[in-house]
Amino acid sequence: MDPYQELANAIVLQAVKDYRMTDDEQELREIEYFFRSGWFGVLTKVDPDLLITNLRKEKKTYDY
Repeated sequence: MDPYQELANAIVLQAVKDYRMTDDEQELREIEYFFRSGWFGVLTKVDPDLLITNLRKEKKTYDY
């Protein structure tokens, strides 16, 4: 794989991990802003709204 693509994937995966690990509403909003940004669109073809929807469902499932 192209090293630039590997870096792009690592950036996106880290944002997903950060989203999963935080309960801070401000940080969640900032990460969602990143997911909807043009920069995110440069890094990946993943649908940001679908990603956010799935991450929110995941958080609800594991919220106690």
